Amino acid sequence: MSADRHARTMLPIPDLPAPGLTTFDARDPDTSFPPIEPLLPPEGAPNVLIVLLDDVGFGASSAFGGPCSTPNAEKLAAGGLTLNRFHTTALCAPTRQALLTGRNHHSAGMGSITETATSAPGYSSLRPNTKAPLAMTLKLNGYSTAQFGKCHEVPVWQSSPMGPFDAWPSAGGGFETFYGFIGGEANQWEPALYEGTTPVEPPATPEEGYHLTEDLADRAIGWIRTQKALMPERPFFAYLAPGATHAPHHVPPEWAEKYRGAFADGWDAQREKTFAKQKEMGVIPSDAELTPRHAEIPAWDDMPEELKPVLEREMEVYAGFLEHTDHHVGRVIDAIADLGILENTLIYYIIGDNGASAEGTPNGAFNEMANFNGMAALETPEFMLSKMDEFGSPTSYNHYAVGWAWAMDTPFQWTKQVASHWGGTRNGAIVHWPAGIAEKGGLRSQFTHVIDIAPTILEAAGLPEPTMVNGVQQSPIEGTSMLYAFDAPDAEERHDLQYFEMFGNRGVYHRGWSAVTKHRTPWLLMEQTAALDDDVWELYDGSVDYSQARDLSKEDPDRLRALQRLWLIEAVKYNVLPIDDRTGERLNSDLAGRPTLLRGTSQLLFSGMGRLSENSVVSVKNKSFSVTAEITVPAAGANGVVIAQGGRFGGWTIYFHEGRAVFDYNVLGIHEFVTRAEEPLAAGTHQVRMEFAYDGGGLAKGGGVSIYYDGELAGTGRVGATQPMIFSADETTDIGYDSGTGVSSEYTPQTSRFIGKIAWVQIDLGLDDHDHFIDPDERMRIAMARQ
Repeated sequence: MSADRHARTMLPIPDLPAPGLTTFDARDPDTSFPPIEPLLPPEGAPNVLIVLLDDVGFGASSAFGGPCSTPNAEKLAAGGLTLNRFHTTALCAPTRQALLTGRNHHSAGMGSITETATSAPGYSSLRPNTKAPLAMTLKLNGYSTAQFGKCHEVPVWQSSPMGPFDAWPSAGGGFETFYGFIGGEANQWEPALYEGTTPVEPPATPEEGYHLTEDLADRAIGWIRTQKALMPERPFFAYLAPGATHAPHHVPPEWAEKYRGAFADGWDAQREKTFAKQKEMGVIPSDAELTPRHAEIPAWDDMPEELKPVLEREMEVYAGFLEHTDHHVGRVIDAIADLGILENTLIYYIIGDNGASAEGTPNGAFNEMANFNGMAALETPEFMLSKMDEFGSPTSYNHYAVGWAWAMDTPFQWTKQVASHWGGTRNGAIVHWPAGIAEKGGLRSQFTHVIDIAPTILEAAGLPEPTMVNGVQQSPIEGTSMLYAFDAPDAEERHDLQYFEMFGNRGVYHRGWSAVTKHRTPWLLMEQTAALDDDVWELYDGSVDYSQARDLSKEDPDRLRALQRLWLIEAVKYNVLPIDDRTGERLNSDLAGRPTLLRGTSQLLFSGMGRLSENSVVSVKNKSFSVTAEITVPAAGANGVVIAQGGRFGGWTIYFHEGRAVFDYNVLGIHEFVTRAEEPLAAGTHQVRMEFAYDGGGLAKGGGVSIYYDGELAGTGRVGATQPMIFSADETTDIGYDSGTGVSSEYTPQTSRFIGKIAWVQIDLGLDDHDHFIDPDERMRIAMARQ
């Protein structure tokens, strides 16, 4: 191996002029310059593929003893190493930020999800420029880089079509290629996609067989093949982060049908089966104990008999979803093998970015937005039964019940969000690298954490940790390379201290021992939590208690106190303080102290604007509001969408049908309240206005609707109820069309384009001033005053 001539601790690597003779004439025989050599990593640096699944618990995948078949994960494990003490942060965006920086989530500014960011350094959702992402480091060292799938690390006020794009994967994130979605989840059938920073539509419809996971795999395969065809000497870093298996649980029906009847015994029995299988496979120690069910989690036998068929179907759909995801991950791995480069490709297959999700209520959900809006009671057992055959389909936005999440975290306590216990943070992981790992099918039980992946990849590539990136001095990487254990199964673990925290749930691991305290239950959104100082701490000896089954806090209070102090020291070191267990306050940007794109009570929008997230549009929830549009109607009459917010599973839209203006308020895809103008609007330029007069008296109330043509009343109606918190996690606001899924059942996104011209659309909040026409000069004055 030749010596590396580059000084790689400063990135970009400085260009240094070559000393020597400079001739006057290029024909001079002494004219000589070294050939231009493309920048490459050190010789032997491997290709890298990281696969990060979403919301998969430790006990879900068959590779870790679970009921969901994942043959490609099993195959990878048979040729590599299984990590059975690998940890995440208990929530998606924090885990991803930690993975991509090698730093703890609070240290990298991502103490929770971006939607609940505050101005506190550990919770701002802003990655400090002193913590450059791994992809940037690899790109500046000569790697080709690409990300496919989920990116939930963009601050909400930077997620509009105008950016800024510093936190987007293909801008400041270091990925030369990005194809995927921005946010926490996506409709698998009709996602809101971006290529780089440009919104794009899916290449096909659900009716044509489209599914996001397959699309992402296709894109990853195409990119890897192209990269090796054009740059075979250059290694790649590919990051595949499917939206699966985060809710909504969407999968073609034949995959769910494979599991028909498999979960009739319920979640308590499933934990017993999984636990036995885990011991049989050796992925957990033979002396491990199965932790009991907590009182907050209902027993299967206590669930209503009439609901059990629905509960079974929820889990059948989820199991099919996970198997379907593993199938498409396998296609990417097979493509690498077909290119003959699997030998020197370092693959991390991380089966979950946190524990299984318990955000689906005790009964599960046909539309998970019902729970997020505090309206889960609308989904009665009768309603759920009527929708049972639609679970997983494009007409659903489904999630499984809390009990299934708990079962998928076997053998541990609790679930996603509960960072105190291993059920929230211990995820199955597999590493495969034939050129760098001699053992096939081995097990590694050293404590590891998601922040360890970045330093492992750098060491495997022979690259130093950078001290300067883009002119900014870097803080040290906080993870520990795992390379030491790849060929040393009994090596003493090097990552022997790690804190955990999420929404007040907290814990610390130190040299085999863990001290933990659960502060909040994920599915009790309105839960009144105890004071932080009143939380009860537990103590576990991991050297003899793999699953945290035996609390030793009473037997060894001195050790518990020492670990509590250690947690506090780590919390101060990594910006965990002040602990923030607030819920509603953090959704209000003013109270949370984060920037907002919007000020005041009026917003002006223009034709063609779209993919505006809820954070990019003034909130019309729980208040009166009006929408006014200046449009030009063609001779044939108006048709199509003027403005739409949300989609099939909740939102509102103003559109024209057969020439008449229509206002449709869609509550969770369960109720549609439609108001129509009595007459078509004549050809020419007009103002169309909709006024909604909120009833008041609390959240989610209804109200009266009035439609005006040029200030004259054209129709009235009523909305019986509204959504008080959120319309959608992935649907957006569009002017002149409706992207994603359609709010109204009367049009489709493909037929939603407005026929005619839209000059502007203005949303105004608050009580109507009884002037139903906006003077153009006044509108412009207001618009200019807000610049």
